[in-house]
Amino acid sequence: MQATDQSNRAIYWGTGRRKSAVARVRLVPGNGQLRINGRSGQDYLQGNPFYLSTTKAPLETLGLENDYDVLVNVRGGGLNGQADAIRLGVARALCELDPDNRKPLKIEGYLTRDPRSKERRKYGLKKARKAPQYSKR
Repeated sequence: MQATDQSNRAIYWGTGRRKSAVARVRLVPGNGQLRINGRSGQDYLQGNPFYLSTTKAPLETLGLENDYDVLVNVRGGGLNGQADAIRLGVARALCELDPDNRKPLKIEGYLTRDPRSKERRKYGLKKARKAPQYSKR
């Protein structure tokens, strides 16, 4: 969804989900900063280069990493799930920006929502599939 802020700049929205993490992403014309929950991306993701590259991957694919600021609100899950949720949200926002961006992002797999999540625990078992130790007597 496209909107404008007070200074009449275009804002592009995207929502990403992974496991139990949900990220609401805004793309704003800027100089490539990443802000997550009001903190810098470097600080929030604990300086982990894997998570940082994961979140910026869709922008780097299109060569727009220095053209837009990424503002994110993310909840739930761990850092890995949150980074993947941010990546999906950024990719969806880039599709809002220009529909021609869809094809290269789809080829790289950035628009595919990963359906895997934690399996629920079943009664009579210790975890989802782990059974108590069997004893004959």
